[in-house]
Amino acid sequence: MGMAIQHLQRDGRPHSRSSNEFCGDRSWSVGSAVLTLQRHQRVKVVAMVAPARQQVAENSGEAALVEALIGVQGRGWAASSRQLQDVAEAVSALEAAGGVPDPTGSTMIEGRWQLMYTTRPGTASPIQRTFVGVDAFSVFQEIVLRGTDDPRVNNIVRFSEKIGELKVEAAASVDSGKRILFRFDKAAFSFKFLPFKVPYPVPFKLLGDEAKGWLDTTYLSPQGNIRISKGNKGTTFVLQKDVDPRQRLLRAIAINNNVEKEIDELIKNNPTKAPTDLSILAGKWRLLWSSQTPDANWLQKATSNIPNWQIVKPETGRLENLVRFLPGVRLRAKARSEAVSETRRSVNIEGADLELGSFKFPLKISAEGYTDILYIDSKMRIARGNKGSVFVHIREPESDE
Repeated sequence: MGMAIQHLQRDGRPHSRSSNEFCGDRSWSVGSAVLTLQRHQRVKVVAMVAPARQQVAENSGEAALVEALIGVQGRGWAASSRQLQDVAEAVSALEAAGGVPDPTGSTMIEGRWQLMYTTRPGTASPIQRTFVGVDAFSVFQEIVLRGTDDPRVNNIVRFSEKIGELKVEAAASVDSGKRILFRFDKAAFSFKFLPFKVPYPVPFKLLGDEAKGWLDTTYLSPQGNIRISKGNKGTTFVLQKDVDPRQRLLRAIAINNNVEKEIDELIKNNPTKAPTDLSILAGKWRLLWSSQTPDANWLQKATSNIPNWQIVKPETGRLENLVRFLPGVRLRAKARSEAVSETRRSVNIEGADLELGSFKFPLKISAEGYTDILYIDSKMRIARGNKGSVFVHIREPESDE
């Protein structure tokens, strides 16, 4: 979305620069582990989660893309190199396989699309960096090409249901079976607490060609649920109409709203019969969210909002709960764990170390309890402790500690 952004030169004087790239490439734009299994084991686990996302992805290529997107933060802006690689490979595979032959000629390209992922080109504007990488904001693109004298491609950032949104609009036309041309011409904030719209201060008419751009759709799902597009500045966008239940939960966690509701919906469709099996459970998990009951232990409460992980050893099932307070300052608790049933594992904490750089200071910490695994697949785990606290974890590669 073409926007004139004010930058300061080294001498402190303002320098106006237009940028056009967003969803259209013109600026604007304790209990838990990644499976460190062999490739054939990973395929087996992925197959187990297919029923839970069948309504979103109807073929293996789309399922692979959705799977790669689970756990990616900031719509790709805070992704690890492994996550970026997985998404890029899934995108390339879908583009090579092909979807709807001439996507701009299909009615399925129209409607409201939610931005799930975008690459990070060097040309990205400050506006794009500000909004797109914030998980608490919802980012959409609306496409209207037929049944109107004013075809449009609109990019929308919804800050929250209570605050409002920013809408940047562009006049659009179809250039080919894959390409849509557009020119940004207006933008405004719509705040819930104001009875009028606040214009976004961008002189689109004065920007000339800088307000123009194009958007190529390189893959459109035959079911109309997934779209991959590339903008004129090289940015790749992955958008969805229907989102995976796990994506809805991650969204609820990002905005801290209806988390319990989304958890309840997801655990109804746990695809794993024996979630305590180490072939599924082993690995490294990062804590995303937890509910703390009043009688939860003090250490659990104190570290719930601090980056922490649980590593489940594949050979023994022993646990390591790692809390990272600051660079070089960590708490590592160790526990013995055994499967009590197909869904429950005992947890017996057997001490901890406070790590200050290379120095370790033993702490006498002990506790006994259990964890019920409510949901687990190749990317996500939901568990409930013996005192009622609920934990949502996401898998991470072992090397990302």
